[in-house]
Amino acid sequence: MKKVLSIFAMALLLVSCHPKKEVKLIDAANFNKEVNGKQVSLYTMHNGDITMQVTNFGGRVVALWMPDYRGSFEDIVLGYDNIDKYLNNEGERYLGAVVGRCANRISNGSFTLNDSVYTLPKNDGENTLHGGLKGADMIVWDVVSANDSVMEMHALFADGEDGFPGNLDVTMSYTLTHDNQFQIRYSATTDKTTLCNFSHHSFFNLKGEGNGDILDHELQINSRYMTLINDKLVTNGKFSGVKNTPFDFREKHAIGDQIDAKDNQIEFAKGYDHNWIADKSDPKAYAWDATLIDPKSGREMQVWSDQVGLQFYSGNFFDGKCNGKCGKPLAYRQGLALETQFFPDAINHETLAPMPILNPDEEYHQLCIYKFIVNPKPKRK
Repeated sequence: MKKVLSIFAMALLLVSCHPKKEVKLIDAANFNKEVNGKQVSLYTMHNGDITMQVTNFGGRVVALWMPDYRGSFEDIVLGYDNIDKYLNNEGERYLGAVVGRCANRISNGSFTLNDSVYTLPKNDGENTLHGGLKGADMIVWDVVSANDSVMEMHALFADGEDGFPGNLDVTMSYTLTHDNQFQIRYSATTDKTTLCNFSHHSFFNLKGEGNGDILDHELQINSRYMTLINDKLVTNGKFSGVKNTPFDFREKHAIGDQIDAKDNQIEFAKGYDHNWIADKSDPKAYAWDATLIDPKSGREMQVWSDQVGLQFYSGNFFDGKCNGKCGKPLAYRQGLALETQFFPDAINHETLAPMPILNPDEEYHQLCIYKFIVNPKPKRK
């Protein structure tokens, strides 16, 4: 009997050492503000397993709570708990946002389209990054509709805004399904030939925001080739095989295994900030791109899309000067982004087809899905 009581007491002790963490919602009043004449708000979506909070300022995913194998919840995206911190941001600009109208870098802040040269604002050294000074992340999107499972937003990017041609009319929807998929759909039309390449830029940490870096996360990328970058972090238009390099994620392994390897590509980006080429026969096919796992919590995230490229950025420029929602610094490599998109700077390199060009008689469509899975308790090795 004493042995049974001892075991029971030990079990209680273990439970008390690992209390379940519950979802803590951000107060919607923290985002109730008018910005540039438009109303900003915070919306909550949930499906019973996952709870997600989204603001229409930049279409940002502010919080995303999911359980671990014990049923303990953590907020697995980096962000701030009020709109003022996003508006007066001194840290990472793109936390949780949609980026565009042309995601990633455009070299030298210029491109040629139909014999016309377009000059863009340079907001990343000599490059234009994620659409320029304004971009999709810094506007207030009009909310068409919103409920527990679907949120639809709309924006019109004016001709000449940030240097891009054409009035670009964009609709974006976020859907949280009952089987734990976060689905992102984009559609767009234009009245003048332009660039169109949107992407989602949440920074994920499957341990939970503020719970350490992402170096022990295990990553697998469905890709045999990548696009090379120069010391300005923009592609040079060349492809390279990943075999026998620090960029080979064809088999799942820890991100930190080779992130500091002696390799000029690694040194250029201070880690990973590169674009992988999706391994599929049809470049427009919807397919699996990557899987991210935190082996300790059992949390898993899969990325699926119909895009040709996947940008993996390992949070190399977080400096810890700003605190996230949890009150802890957003420090070096404490979040990562997996962004589905066209190849970076494709408009300036014929080798990087297909081009992110949208004509007036066409309609742009993109689908990106983040699938969330909770694996059983990992076995001790």
